[in-house]
Amino acid sequence: MAKIIMITGGQRSGKSSFAERMALELTEGCKQGPVYLATARIWDKEFAHRVERHKARRGERWTNLECEKYISECNLQGRVVVIDCVTLWATNFFFDVSSAAESAEAADAEDGTLVERVLGLMKRELHKLAKQEATLIFVTNEIGLGGVSENKLQRQFTDIEGWFNQHLAESAQEVYLMVSGIPVKIK
Repeated sequence: MAKIIMITGGQRSGKSSFAERMALELTEGCKQGPVYLATARIWDKEFAHRVERHKARRGERWTNLECEKYISECNLQGRVVVIDCVTLWATNFFFDVSSAAESAEAADAEDGTLVERVLGLMKRELHKLAKQEATLIFVTNEIGLGGVSENKLQRQFTDIEGWFNQHLAESAQEVYLMVSGIPVKIK
């Protein structure tokens, strides 16, 4: 079974940098360097440029993988993996399930609301992935600290992210909250 580490916090709180430093420390002296598993979709040229800058910054020691949704299909056996990030991963499921309610993916999901279907898909992926012997460092946003949105889709997404983060934290052996670049261990 995988060791799960969760790193949460607000945008630009230092989550990814902390996760990357942790992964490098955990692979110090190992034959294989860490894996960076990116879940983002490339929306435009600016975002593509940002992704390339991040890859270059990490350097050759890292194995870079891109997987928008079905992360359990990646062979991560024996590796230390930064999964960045849960929020973009959830966005991919949310967008696909909400825009194609009659798709095979939605039909395969649990019956219920959009929120329940997306949560079901994400939880199944997490449980499949956690069967691998690996150290999984999940980076996620703590988006529930603000007010309640007047927009229904935003409220639904906040519910998905919040409830999945709770599930992830329960599954994790370690949980860190990033505050202005400072990691605070909460579990």
